[in-house]
Amino acid sequence: MAAVFLVTLYEYSPLFYIALVSVCFLVTSALVLGWFGLGVPVILRNSEETESSTRVLKKRMRQVKNPFGLEIPNPAAASVTRGVTLTPDCLEDCVLTCYWGCNVQKLHEALQKHVYCFRIKTPQALEDALYNEYLYKQQHLQSIKKNDKAEKYCQLPEDAQVVDFGPVPRARYPLVALLTLADEEDREIYDIIAMVAVIHIPDESYRLSCRILYQYLLLAQGQYHDLKQLFMSANSPAPSSGTTFPGESSADRGLLEKAGLAGEEPELQEENSRDCVVCQNGPVNWVLLPCRHTCLCDGCIKYFQQCPMCRQFVQESFPLCSKREQDEDEST
Repeated sequence: MAAVFLVTLYEYSPLFYIALVSVCFLVTSALVLGWFGLGVPVILRNSEETESSTRVLKKRMRQVKNPFGLEIPNPAAASVTRGVTLTPDCLEDCVLTCYWGCNVQKLHEALQKHVYCFRIKTPQALEDALYNEYLYKQQHLQSIKKNDKAEKYCQLPEDAQVVDFGPVPRARYPLVALLTLADEEDREIYDIIAMVAVIHIPDESYRLSCRILYQYLLLAQGQYHDLKQLFMSANSPAPSSGTTFPGESSADRGLLEKAGLAGEEPELQEENSRDCVVCQNGPVNWVLLPCRHTCLCDGCIKYFQQCPMCRQFVQESFPLCSKREQDEDEST
């Protein structure tokens, strides 16, 4: 009987080998897909498998206190001829210096010099790095006291006779505002020693509403960071460099893109609360990178490898506040 089976197996060996290889391939594919969580519906996996397969890398954060803040209280009234009103909000005494018509290339070279050559701690240090490549400098002689939100008026002098800053692509930023610490002892306390804000001012060529285009935080260790907006689904998102102002039209947005000055635009705000966009129950606490959407709570973050807002793959994430801070806020 055994001999008959061996003879039969030998006669049909090609078919046997093909079937054996196919079965091995299917079993291996199922194991690989099940291990990495690819192509297997979430509903077919238990919660432990889902949590382990979709866990997103948590970004290591270092808490740094930023002593500088800058806002534009009335952007609709700002223009090159009428000037602009700025409201500094600083934790320590600081100095506000404005540079009108600052050279774009020289400004970014100055930021690189802050990294490799010398630290931009004072307005004079920035001027040396810019090689005076700006049209007009306006510095408020009296230092701004901490927590003093008094409005500061900045305007080009009439004899400058500047009505616009040239065609696109422009070689000069309309206005660059520099905030530095007034007291030398404060520079030893804070990691952030200066803030550079690039501001767009409407002129005769481009009547786009006034807004902060970029904000750079300069650290004492020689780094600088671009302060970016977090895209939140909420009624009143926090103001930042990319905030869209009322009355801004699609034509304005198109002109900004043409000029190369348009930042990334968040998606249309569809939600009307700060609750998680998935469970609609927990408070939003997690920032997803690189898309910067802030839309998930502590309970839902472990179930997503893609952003639920834009479907971009999440490389890293970090919480806005720790669990202990949340408990303290709820108790108070």
